[in-house]
Amino acid sequence: MYTHFVILDKDGRILYTSEASLAQEPDSILGLSLWDSPWFNHDTEVKKGMKEACLDALLGNTVQGRTSILLRDNPEPVEYRLLPQTGDSGEVSFLIQEVYLPASATNPGTNLPPALHNSELWIENSPICTKIVDLDFNLKYMSQAGIQDLQIDCIDDYYGRPYPLSFYPDAFKNSMHGKMAEARETGQTTTHEAPAYDINGNPVWYHSTLQPLKNRSGDIHSIMIVSINITAQKHAEDTLKKTLSNLEHKTRERGVELYESEERFALAMRGANDGLWDWNLESNEIYYSPRWKSMLGYREDELEGTLETWATLVIPDDKERILHEVQEYLSGNTDTFEVEMQMSHKNGNRVFVLSRAFLVHHESDGKPIRLVGTHVDITERKIAESYNEKNAEILEMIAIGKSASEIYDGIAMMYEARHPGLRCSMLELHDGKLMHGGAPSLPEEYCKAVHGLKNGPSVGSCGTSTYTGKRVLVSDIDTDPKWAKLKHAALPHGLRCCWSEPIKNSSGKVLGAFGMYYNHTALPDEEELKDLKSAARLAGIVMERDQARKRIHKLAYTDELTGLASRAYFYISLEEMITTSQRHDRRFSLLYIDLDNFKDVNDSLGVDMGDLLLKRIAHQLENVDSGIDFIARLGGDEFCILTEDVNDEYSAAHVAQRCLDVVGQPTLLSSGKLTPACSIGIAHFPDDGKDPPSLLKAADTALYAAKEHGKNRYAFYKPELTEIAEYRFLFEQYLREAIEKQELKIVYQPQVNIKSGNIIGVEALTRWHHQKLGQIPPTEFIAAAERIGMIKPLTEWVLRTACSQAVSWKKMGLPALRMAVNISPSHFLDRDLISLVKRSIDETGMTPSELELEVTEGVVQTDHHNLTVFQEMRNLGVMLTIDDFGTGYSSFASIKHLEVDCLKIDKYFVDDITTDKDTTTLVRSMIEMGHNLGHGIVAEGIETIQQLKVLRELGCETAQGYFFSRPVSAENIVVLLGNGNMLLSDTA
Repeated sequence: MYTHFVILDKDGRILYTSEASLAQEPDSILGLSLWDSPWFNHDTEVKKGMKEACLDALLGNTVQGRTSILLRDNPEPVEYRLLPQTGDSGEVSFLIQEVYLPASATNPGTNLPPALHNSELWIENSPICTKIVDLDFNLKYMSQAGIQDLQIDCIDDYYGRPYPLSFYPDAFKNSMHGKMAEARETGQTTTHEAPAYDINGNPVWYHSTLQPLKNRSGDIHSIMIVSINITAQKHAEDTLKKTLSNLEHKTRERGVELYESEERFALAMRGANDGLWDWNLESNEIYYSPRWKSMLGYREDELEGTLETWATLVIPDDKERILHEVQEYLSGNTDTFEVEMQMSHKNGNRVFVLSRAFLVHHESDGKPIRLVGTHVDITERKIAESYNEKNAEILEMIAIGKSASEIYDGIAMMYEARHPGLRCSMLELHDGKLMHGGAPSLPEEYCKAVHGLKNGPSVGSCGTSTYTGKRVLVSDIDTDPKWAKLKHAALPHGLRCCWSEPIKNSSGKVLGAFGMYYNHTALPDEEELKDLKSAARLAGIVMERDQARKRIHKLAYTDELTGLASRAYFYISLEEMITTSQRHDRRFSLLYIDLDNFKDVNDSLGVDMGDLLLKRIAHQLENVDSGIDFIARLGGDEFCILTEDVNDEYSAAHVAQRCLDVVGQPTLLSSGKLTPACSIGIAHFPDDGKDPPSLLKAADTALYAAKEHGKNRYAFYKPELTEIAEYRFLFEQYLREAIEKQELKIVYQPQVNIKSGNIIGVEALTRWHHQKLGQIPPTEFIAAAERIGMIKPLTEWVLRTACSQAVSWKKMGLPALRMAVNISPSHFLDRDLISLVKRSIDETGMTPSELELEVTEGVVQTDHHNLTVFQEMRNLGVMLTIDDFGTGYSSFASIKHLEVDCLKIDKYFVDDITTDKDTTTLVRSMIEMGHNLGHGIVAEGIETIQQLKVLRELGCETAQGYFFSRPVSAENIVVLLGNGNMLLSDTA
């Protein structure tokens, strides 16, 4: 009985099959769903059963059962297993189906381990012999190179039999068994060298590398044996040794000089392909053959015959190791000398060298006098070995579900190591745009320039290949018309040529492009072209798997009807937000939303209309831009919202009210108008629950409280919070209406010249009395106006009204007064304020020099460019005053450059000016500083004669406060001005 492997993607489609003997060509079944393949077309029930088994396995379950497949046109009963393969995230990446076939029904020759089947694309055409054995050392696979070396007529006869095969010598079998056991037990790579004999009895020498192959769990499932044919090298060494032996005999007869000359000649002749070196241990001179030098890019006359020559060419990391190996061989501690090293080529590249040597001893005393050896360039072999190792690593990354970006980088680096100077990139195609996938060696600036480009018939190599679906080879980026609009991004980074292969999925759809770049103009040679196609095929496997994973993720985490997050995704996000909030000591709110009387919609209009209503409400909730961090549909007519409460405990109430508003908008359904409504329960973390179940229960309890109180409302889990939030919302609603209807009132408080006692100005102050809420302090409604975005219309109304009143007083014949109006700091730095002030002056006829704008000193703490607002106000002729001076954190460096007229000392300092010496000192300093900077001084909040006298002594010129007058109506200001315009007696 043999095992047949099939690899399936997450849609159940066949990616690869290990059998080619099931009467089906691979190209005819790849891309088909397993249950739709010809193997199961003979029976509808069998197809249905296989489809159900695959869907069960895609959920992460191992499925085992019996079925029948069509073999040689006859149904055959077989047993099978479906094994889900998961990635790091725990999601199913692909499926492996094991089908246990009778020996008569299958060809074991293609029974590769599933994780390795993809590598046939590269291994089969390699000149290196590759074998794969299972953990019992039975042969599973041998590449074409090995079959040709050993002249095997039918490799199928050897599959499933113990390895090494019968035509290997017994000594080799035993030593190879030991090496395979070592690789299986330790999990480490090991090497082995021994001969085999082809069917004609000729020896074939192999240098083999044994690589254990592991699955996702780290368990070894197979061993890959990569063997290099070194038969020619062995023949050369044997011939050299025989030649030396003959020459040693002649030396005794003809003398040392003739001996060395003839021996060197023989060595040079024998070494036409290998580099020879001859180290005279007595004179320390070294002979390097012409081939030895040319192997490193040098002419015959360029390198001196010294040890220092070798020492400068070998890379530093290998130097000490090689010298140690030489010493061990010379001292007799090792029987052979064979080492691998890296040496520097003249062009800057590195060359991998295999060096072998043997000693020549003095005849009389056996003392070693020369060390003679060869250098063989094994760079191609090392590159091939590295390529195979990296290829196995990439296949393992695919099998265990590593991220696409990691695998993309691994693919790029694998081919870049294979071709020095090459730089690779992978671009994904999304909605006709090229998106960066992986390019570890390309400049970041170039990747950014390409990312997001729309593909087309002349958009570089990759944009064109994704558009046409065909390979694009550009030998010169600078002159090729396809690069005309893009070469400015490539040439500055040395990119001169680009070859692109479209990346396609199993059904032929273009998913992206694989690009190869060099810093010189060129077209690919045969090997590069082959690698370009192979790289695109490998990247296609990764892209298709990644897109399938994203599709499954979307299905799992997205509500199919509304497009919102699903219930499963909501629970994951809720747990993540709890973890983050606990770590950073933060709070957040959970809003549980349920539509009111939704069942009536389904019953009266039908389920389709109900679904349409849910879609519209989901879209409306998505567009509530009031601090929503996450929104999901739990099912039916239930939605949940997560919103972080940073500073405001009741911000969730604002979100809830916005949700009530948008849900309650009339909508047309089935030719009729419907006004939906919802109820919302609000719970806070961690106050109302510290884990998902308790928090959801609290929000659900609050939801039912909202339903019980009449629906179409929200409720907090704690009733007192609901009351406060409802009052706050009502307060803000009343304020908005009052501002819109201009129901607030303006009163005026006189400002007096301390020396003359005359009223020189007034400050316009806003008051609000509501018929239900009563008198509201300015500190409350001004802050609320800023919070709800009504401070601008309020300021505009106050400014226009105050200016009109000042003009009206002048028309009555009253003395000209300075009209002071407070401006919110946030509004002051708004560029629209300048046009508003200018428009108010123009429309009311206000004299600009009689208008004074007061702004708190916090506005000074701004960037320097914002301070230009002060200058533009002064250009209008308007006076400017820094209000509440001394209570903030204004920068003296900024005040120095401000174009202001007055500094207004806050009541906080005036209150203590007669009782606290430190306060008196501070006020004196502020007055002196203001005068020195050319600013006038106004003191507010004066309530006693004593406070007035101290301020007069300190040099303050203008005063304001209850001592003179409370804020009064415009009519009372007329009365005050009619009484002589003086609020101070001579004795004051």
